[in-house]
Amino acid sequence: QAQFVEPGGGLVEPGGSLRLSCVASGFTLDYYDIGRFRQDSGKEREGVSCISPDSSTIYYGVSVKGRFNISRDNDQSTVYLQMNNLKPGKKADNYCARLKADYPQSSRQYDYWGQGTQVSVSS
Repeated sequence: QAQFVEPGGGLVEPGGSLRLSCVASGFTLDYYDIGRFRQDSGKEREGVSCISPDSSTIYYGVSVKGRFNISRDNDQSTVYLQMNNLKPGKKADNYCARLKADYPQSSRQYDYWGQGTQVSVSS
């Protein structure tokens, strides 16, 4: 069964940087788009980024474009999200998820989700 382990969360100061990892197991990462999501306390889940299997197609949400960078290492079965110039806010849960096979990123059809990691941006 597909699973994700998501190390990398924590507390960071405003303007700082943090890198989140999403380590996949139970399937071959090479064949799937992987999405990253964020859910602030009391708010709906927001799509942050998505990356295609060969990294040729990448999506960024408006709120993170220019500050975040998604990448992947298929040999290591890992997707990374480099978050820069982080803005202050409440704790947010960050998730990765697998896009269903043969679905376009625009479909937002995800079938497996990680447990998430929490990020707090505060001084």
